[in-house]
Amino acid sequence: MTLTLHVARKIISVAMKTGIDQAMKPLSVVVVDAGGHVIAFERGDGAPPGRFDIALGKAYGSVMLGIGGTAQRDRAEAQSYFVLAANGAYNGKLIPVPGGILVRDDAGRVIGAVGVTGDTSENDLAAGAAGIASVGLTADG
Repeated sequence: MTLTLHVARKIISVAMKTGIDQAMKPLSVVVVDAGGHVIAFERGDGAPPGRFDIALGKAYGSVMLGIGGTAQRDRAEAQSYFVLAANGAYNGKLIPVPGGILVRDDAGRVIGAVGVTGDTSENDLAAGAAGIASVGLTADG
């Protein structure tokens, strides 16, 4: 399976609905392909306008580093010099916190990533993972 626009919209729809159903703050969700290019984005009603860049930074960092946001955060805590250097290499585009989620196909290949922002990082991760699971793909956050 590839991340088509239809699949990306479904992931976003379920992630947003999860946020509403669980009384989260307004979410913003982006889906990128394996090269970090935006496929689709949606900003929830009431979400601050700057959320696109945060969602994209979470997704982009996951794809570029090959690890989800939780692992990025852990790496930043253990080896801040690495994450600082990587962020410099990627022109400051990485946001290494939960809510950046790799999307894997049935064979375990990374086919893209989802970035969710708006609530706590752990809730962002849960909403994004629900969206990914809804299309039969594997979330690696």
